[in-house]
Amino acid sequence: MESELPDIYCPFPQRTNPNVGHTRVHLEEWTRNTGLVHRDSARDRFAQADFGSFVGMVHPTADSKNLDLVADWFVWLFLVDDQLDDGHLGRSPERVRDVVELMRTVIEDDTPGTLPDGQLPAAVVALADLWERTTPTAAPHWRTRFGWHLTTYLTTATTWEAGNRAAGVVPSEETYIAKRRHTGAIHVCMDLIEIVAGIEAPESIHNDSRFITALEASCNIVCWANDVYSYEKEQVLGEIHNLVHLVRHHRGYGEREALEHVCARIAAETERFLAAESELLAAYPQLSWMLTPYLDGMRSWMRGNLDWSRQTPRYNPADVSQYEEPEEYLEATVLGLVRD
Repeated sequence: MESELPDIYCPFPQRTNPNVGHTRVHLEEWTRNTGLVHRDSARDRFAQADFGSFVGMVHPTADSKNLDLVADWFVWLFLVDDQLDDGHLGRSPERVRDVVELMRTVIEDDTPGTLPDGQLPAAVVALADLWERTTPTAAPHWRTRFGWHLTTYLTTATTWEAGNRAAGVVPSEETYIAKRRHTGAIHVCMDLIEIVAGIEAPESIHNDSRFITALEASCNIVCWANDVYSYEKEQVLGEIHNLVHLVRHHRGYGEREALEHVCARIAAETERFLAAESELLAAYPQLSWMLTPYLDGMRSWMRGNLDWSRQTPRYNPADVSQYEEPEEYLEATVLGLVRD
């Protein structure tokens, strides 16, 4: 499919982390131990996606311990997302409400509750492990922001997207773009830059309009590039939450015209990021020790996401069309065997 896609402008260099091999081994063990991936069909698909390579491209300078931690977060987010996007659960908001509430208790109380049958879905077990490893030494304002972003991701993905699917609602481009930064959990991932880089950005920076612009632009670029690369696969699944699809729907564009339109918007957002980055560094020279690695983290996210998307079979329509139903590769235990 890559040869059929318009070129996506990205002026940032390709890089990768030397610890990727160790992280691949770690991910294999962690997903088994938490119960996130265990069936052969799911494990084969998981291995083919190569999330270790992805995290290495996105965090090329992380040490081995932090690379493993962020890789676990990425995998958790991807696997939960698959359940909501590809499976029947994503069309039934009420069926995942209990599981999301358990996740909220982890975020808010540091300890998960239990379902009526006393069982904990694998995603909740894994989230408790991630939360314990990530937050103890984090600044209170970082922890609050991270928790809010994580909760907003879960509630937006399980109510707004699932509600649209259930009701047959096609959102406007503007609404989708604002919601996409949450359903894609990209704010959660950008928050982790501070953990990986060992920096702490003060609230004044997070509230600065130039920082907000740089962050918003980088988040949009990652999400829209993902939509370009996953468009064909999501058409197979009947997924409407994709910017290329919405451009076609609302503007009446053909497929190629819609793809080129989204890629042009990505280029414009890249220029918006670069302008905000320059303004921010000029405004706070005394904070360059913190801003430079933070902005570099955004740059490597934009570049690494693009590089991985070009090579992973995850976004190939054949990845899903080889199965009669997505449930053949989705693990029922990830969000629990929720009954009607």
